[in-house]
Amino acid sequence: MVEEKSEKEKRIRSITKFYYSRPDIQNAILKFSKDREVVPRYFEGFGKRPDALQYPSDIMGLVQKGATSFHSSEELWNDSLQLNSDMNRVQMDTLRKGWDLLIDIDSPYLDVSREAAKLVLETLEKYGVKNYGLKFSGNKGFHIIVSGKAFPNTFEDKHMKDSFPEWPRAITEFLFKEIKPEFRKRVGRIMSFSHLEKKDDTIRIFCKKCNNIASKGNLIKMNCPICNLNIERRDIKSTKRRLRCLNSSCAGVLEKVESLGYYYCEKCKDPENDKMPLTSNKYPGLFEEIRGELADERAELDLVLVAPRHLFRMPYSLHEKTSLSSIVLVKNELDTFTPRDANPLKVKVRDYLPENESAEAKKLLSAALDWKKLQNVEEEKNFKEKYEKKDYEKIDITGITEDMFPAPIKKLLLGLSDGKKRALFILITFLRSINYSPEKINLIVREWNKLNQPPLREGYIKSQIDWHLKQKKKILPPNYDNDGFYRDIGLINKKQDTKNPLVEVMRNLRKSKKTS
Repeated sequence: MVEEKSEKEKRIRSITKFYYSRPDIQNAILKFSKDREVVPRYFEGFGKRPDALQYPSDIMGLVQKGATSFHSSEELWNDSLQLNSDMNRVQMDTLRKGWDLLIDIDSPYLDVSREAAKLVLETLEKYGVKNYGLKFSGNKGFHIIVSGKAFPNTFEDKHMKDSFPEWPRAITEFLFKEIKPEFRKRVGRIMSFSHLEKKDDTIRIFCKKCNNIASKGNLIKMNCPICNLNIERRDIKSTKRRLRCLNSSCAGVLEKVESLGYYYCEKCKDPENDKMPLTSNKYPGLFEEIRGELADERAELDLVLVAPRHLFRMPYSLHEKTSLSSIVLVKNELDTFTPRDANPLKVKVRDYLPENESAEAKKLLSAALDWKKLQNVEEEKNFKEKYEKKDYEKIDITGITEDMFPAPIKKLLLGLSDGKKRALFILITFLRSINYSPEKINLIVREWNKLNQPPLREGYIKSQIDWHLKQKKKILPPNYDNDGFYRDIGLINKKQDTKNPLVEVMRNLRKSKKTS
């Protein structure tokens, strides 16, 4: 029995052939596709990879087969049809010709995405980038692009074409950091407007010093009724046990006077006492309250979707959910833009990829990489402070090398598009079980996540690493016969010779010692 098509599918399929038959639409899509991997979407899912466009007729050929939209890579390839999912980093760097900086801005509300896009463009201009492309995503976001020509061919002894995804990832993170304070102010005003459909009473407190969400604490004020000693204690557990007065010459018992909530920043220290966190009860002016729905999402607006072979909707491609066109805009149209302007029947075609001047973005790149270096140093310092005192088993792991890892683990380390959370569990438990240090686990997991399409969110990665490293007892990786972990995410397709990846890596280690 054939399933009845949804209203959304009926709507978009009613216009695809007419829309994509327009020569100007075909030429715009074909022009942007040069040197890119291009993958069609057939409403319910993507077509085969890799794929590419060579002629205008290729577009209509795919539409005749049911294609509803077209998606392309931000990376440029010498021959995109040579790509495959088993390629390692060196092979991909050899095949990669270059890349464009693509900033994908998305939010549940168009008005929120609009403000983020405006701030990103202002920040690009601040760092000398005057030429950029801007387009509507087709739903509630915007895509900003800067041509790879804007970046120097080499910088700090690294070739531009081999710097993916590190350079664009650093730049997008840096841009997010730059716009964060003003973005929160603007969106705080937007979320109070009545034209947004849903409302709630969500409140978030932010540290103005570092722009991160503050944590909530509890301050207990106590008093001795005999000697009148007043003390304050933070975050102590409430028990029936009464505390003796801290004055050695007094026999009194402390009584709770009041309990006050406060906020503190885990990253910032008290200027007067660097062993204590920055707190709202002492420095109220350094904390800011933001109210309104989606406070969490607004604080965590994700501009970073940079990953090898990541795809994004091409200019003038239709969107399956809205049937709108991903039209190209200019900066001064952002304020007045509405989705009606993306009506596919009224589209006027413009070039999306800008003609950037050579090394136009060098100042931006330099600032972003300098900031990223400082971030890496701070993150490494915090990580070591958190785990270096843990009682981890000290054994010699110099004999275990990655070439001894089982084939499913090696395949996992190439990055995934599906099943990434299950793969993360496999990877962390495997690395812990072979006694890799917390620092090495952190490094391997984060390098692996860069290869995922798209990467898992930073907050999720951090929470999983932290949780596993806090466990005193090691958790073994799942056995191979657990299909939900290996077969379902494409790591194995046949019965393995061993029960568990640990058995295989220890067998390889013994073989290595016998032959050495």
